[in-house]
Amino acid sequence: MDNLSDTLKKLKITAVDRTEGSLEGCLDCLLQALAQNNTETSEKIQASGILQLFASLLSPQSSCTAKVANIIAEVAKNEFMRIPCVDAGLISPLVQLLNSKDQEVLLQTGRALGNICYDSHEGRSAVDQAGGAQIVIDRLRSLCSRTDPANEKLLTVFCGMLMNYSNENDSLQSQLINMGVIPTLVTLLGIHCHNAALTEMCLVAFGNLAELESSKEQFASTNIAEELVKLFKKQIEHDKREMIFEVLAPLAENDAIKLQLVEAGLVECLLEIVQQKVDSDKEDDIAELKTASDLMVLLLLGDESMQKLFEGGKGSVFQRVLSWIPSNNHQLQLAGALAIANFARNDGNCIHMVDSGIVEKLMDLLDRHVEDGNVTVQHAALSALRNLAIPVVNKAKMLSAGVTETVLKFLKSEMPPVQFKLLGTLRMLIDAQEAAEQLGKNVKLVERLVEWCEAKDHAGVMGESNRLLSALIRHSKSKDVIKAIVQSGGIKHLVTMATSEHVIMQNEALVALALIAALELGTAEKDLESAKLVQILHRLLADERSAPEIKYNSMVLTCALMGSESLHKEVQDLAFLDVVSKLRSHENKSVAQQASLTEQRLAVES
Repeated sequence: MDNLSDTLKKLKITAVDRTEGSLEGCLDCLLQALAQNNTETSEKIQASGILQLFASLLSPQSSCTAKVANIIAEVAKNEFMRIPCVDAGLISPLVQLLNSKDQEVLLQTGRALGNICYDSHEGRSAVDQAGGAQIVIDRLRSLCSRTDPANEKLLTVFCGMLMNYSNENDSLQSQLINMGVIPTLVTLLGIHCHNAALTEMCLVAFGNLAELESSKEQFASTNIAEELVKLFKKQIEHDKREMIFEVLAPLAENDAIKLQLVEAGLVECLLEIVQQKVDSDKEDDIAELKTASDLMVLLLLGDESMQKLFEGGKGSVFQRVLSWIPSNNHQLQLAGALAIANFARNDGNCIHMVDSGIVEKLMDLLDRHVEDGNVTVQHAALSALRNLAIPVVNKAKMLSAGVTETVLKFLKSEMPPVQFKLLGTLRMLIDAQEAAEQLGKNVKLVERLVEWCEAKDHAGVMGESNRLLSALIRHSKSKDVIKAIVQSGGIKHLVTMATSEHVIMQNEALVALALIAALELGTAEKDLESAKLVQILHRLLADERSAPEIKYNSMVLTCALMGSESLHKEVQDLAFLDVVSKLRSHENKSVAQQASLTEQRLAVES
């Protein structure tokens, strides 16, 4: 280290004199010291004030330039040296050197800038201001097609520099995207896929950039899907495949890229991985099976990619995914059920799947998960059944297959996601009067619904419970169902539902309440009173923001309440006539007509 102090003193003198022979000796000495103890040597360099002299030594004409850049790259490996490098004014001359034709100068300059930028806001800012990123991208483009080892090493360093420059910085990543870095990197990957280091660097860059929404369109306009699938097929090592997966997952969120990946043959690769890993209990294999099956499900979220793989229900991919449902592997059961839910996104597919016996497979799967079952599998299988129940022609078939009985086994579930899907499935199935009546007389179900109507922490469960209560009344039109709901304390929830911010839910509540008033007013009278229904109806009719159908159904319900003495008195006390008479001139004809009828009814009854 004493020797180092002498070298630093000597370097100060020779840097000013520019005697290249002795300058080179000093630089070699510094590089040697850095190789032996980087941190201590860097501290001495900083203390000596020599960094400021380096700026003048970074001259394109000097034979020592590459060594100076190498020293800067070495000292900038230390976090504490990055800001001093910026303060010493090294960034601007380094960026100028990116235009050099000397391979070694370019290599060491790329390293120096990359290390200064690593995790350093000041370093990145200085490179940004000096315009370094654009020059590096231009160099990548111009050097892209050369495959000699020295050039590939340089390309790897330049990619690494861009990575350090933009890592976890959205605005700098956006800047690179606007400069056209994505097509450049995709071309690089295509030409240099045999070079492990460069390929890895491209993948890490893609992984970072793909997180940005603005990158997806640029990626979609390249042949990234083809290149990644080609690369994926060559990989045997788990770690390398994992790196590619990390790029594929964010990219596959884009529908255009989903389709490109399907067309490039990714699905076949994923199915192969599933087949290879399904029986393994190694941690890596289990993780890879999960990643592959999750990605498979993600690809099915795109309408075009999903339809391409469905192939009218005859596609080999569809058939393979179907075989996952009876599997003993929970991950595959989950992926299979989610895939069915994704295939079940249009009526044609749903009808075909119900006719081909998928409902029975899903019911068997649910039966396997009733006691202490896997919640994610329950949720996925119920999602699939709910989607399959949407087409009208499927409802009766699913009811006769016993879907409601299977679904009701999960009434005791305490998991909100399962509760939510269970409710949605039942609501989809009960369009038919008979089914609604049967379910509406099921006291356990009605009591659970009333309980869930108070699930304030889970708005979805609360909303679906209210909607199912209302649907049971609207579809069954049954006195027994209404009595069961009154006895379980459901009326107050339907009245509250009439004040929902969603018009469709308000409407469903008002229609159900009108049926209650028409069929079982005596039974429900007290509950309607204590829930302050009349005041709510007055408010809905007086509020200019209420939708026409809400005003219409509020008036129908008001008329139906006239059969109750106490509710009739409340209507009179609140001067409904004034509000209703104003609605006779409403722009909606149905509302205006109903207002006239309601006004007559109120006038006669008063």
